[in-house]
Order: sequence, then C-alpha cells, then structure tokens
Amino acid sequence: MGKEKKLTEEIRFIKKSDSEYPAILNCYERMPKGLYLKGRFPDPDRKTVAMIGARGCSNYGRTQALHFSKMLAEAGVQIISGMAYGVDSYALKGALEAGGKAFAVLGCGVDICYPKENYYLYEEILKKGGGIISEYETGSPPLSWHFPIRNRIISALADLVLVVEARKKSGSLITADYALEQGKSVFAVPGRVGDACSTGCNALIAQGAGIAWSPEVVLDELYAGSYVCKDENEEAVNWRIMKLSPEERKVYQCLQATEQSVDGICNVCGMESRLVAVCLTSLCMEGLAVCRQPGYYCRMEEWE
Repeated sequence: MGKEKKLTEEIRFIKKSDSEYPAILNCYERMPKGLYLKGRFPDPDRKTVAMIGARGCSNYGRTQALHFSKMLAEAGVQIISGMAYGVDSYALKGALEAGGKAFAVLGCGVDICYPKENYYLYEEILKKGGGIISEYETGSPPLSWHFPIRNRIISALADLVLVVEARKKSGSLITADYALEQGKSVFAVPGRVGDACSTGCNALIAQGAGIAWSPEVVLDELYAGSYVCKDENEEAVNWRIMKLSPEERKVYQCLQATEQSVDGICNVCGMESRLVAVCLTSLCMEGLAVCRQPGYYCRMEEWE
C-alpha cells in the first residue's frame, strides 16, 4: 500500500496553455491538450535523445543500449523512452547510472508503473531529477492501443531518435516514422544480418537512417559536428578505460602521446599484430586512441 500511495503523489496536469507545457510540442499536429506529469519535463536548453528498441532484445541490444545511453548521458544529453521492457529500460538504466537525466512517456496513467518490474527505474528517474509523462489521466490502464499513440510524444520531445534494436514489424519503427514526419534525425544501431532483432534497424539504415556505429556519431549529429571529446570529465574517461577488455587495456597502456607504429606497439605489448589491430580499432571507436596516419597510433591527448 505504501508504494501505491507514493505513486500517486505530486501528479500535475499541465495544460497546453500553461507556460510549463513543452513549447516544442506546439510545433506539431496531433499533440495532447495537456499532459500529466510527475517530476519535470526535459530541459529545452539541453539535447535530448529518444532511445527505443525491442522489448525482447538480445544481449547485443542490451549491451548497446547501456553503452550508448551512458556515453550520451555523460556528455550531458537527456535520455527519453517509453520505459518498456528491453531496450527502453536499459537505455534509461544506463543514463541514470551515468548520472544523467532520464524521462519516460507512459502508455498508462503516471500513477501506474508499467511494467511493474520497472518500479525501481520509475523511482530512480524521479529521484534523480527526471520525469514521468503521460497524456492519459491517472488510473488509465496500459491498454495496447495507447502505446503506438504515445510514441509521437516521445519523438516530439527528442532532438534525435536512436533505434537500438527492432524487428521487422515493431513499435520502434512507428516512433521512427513519427520522428521523420516531425523532421527529426533518425539513427539506427546496425545489427548482424539474419538476426530477427536487427531486421528493423538494418532496414532503416537501408532507407537512409544514420548509422549509429558509435555514440560519438550521434553526438556529432546533435552538435552539428562541434562536439569536442575533451570537454568530458575525468571520471567519464576513467569509466571508459575501466570497461575495456584486458587486451584493450594492455594496448591502451602501451600507447604514448607520440605516434607509434603497429609493429612498435606489438613489441611493447608482446601481443600478436592481429589482436593489437582489433584493440586499436576499438580504442579509436571509444575515443581513447587516434590514428593520424595509416599504421600509426597515439593516445588521445585531449582526454588527459
């Protein structure tokens, strides 16, 4: 009973005529005349990414959702999703773990945590300064037809929509369609050919969606190519180093501020060239190393 009471506290109804109503929603048709809110709306002065994907995501989808959301959140980007099972939940979880702001647009009343297993996420979103949003009045159950409709709000509140995993027929693709109608950028994380959960993402890429092969690609799009990695704090850099594999960390420790050849790095590390090359590629994608000329690498000095 205590939890149920807590879920009904501090609920506000923000009318379209109220100054607190998100101004961005007024730019699009078919937006609600009011929104129920717990917490706050996304800050309009900060970038927001909608991260969406398959409920029954694979381990790859789960890993990528956490990775992208953490990196984006560490760069100051707000994360919004529908708080469904799978990718939505991991996207919010990653943002919160990185100390970022997270927001959820529900397909039920804001006084109902759906799915109920996400109660911890629901509370953490509010505790850490985010918001729970819905166009449905309190007490409204999570009816199936509510979810595709609420997706237009998710995309409208975001500057960019990132699809992490999606099947051929997916609610995530409905959100992507809304985003395109609204003139938003749509990016998709590429997946392995033949994986059911990646069919939708690969199809989006084939149709012209941006290829989200790293968080930096998304950040470049958000900041029109002006995003600079050196603005990231030391804790964020340390976190990136900590999550490296043992081999990647070993190669990273061998890198210097001045350029070294791959053969030179192999000699210092005592590792095979093929494995070193794989590690160097990964380090470059993480923004920890840079290749300024073919075959030569150095540590990314801006991070230090």
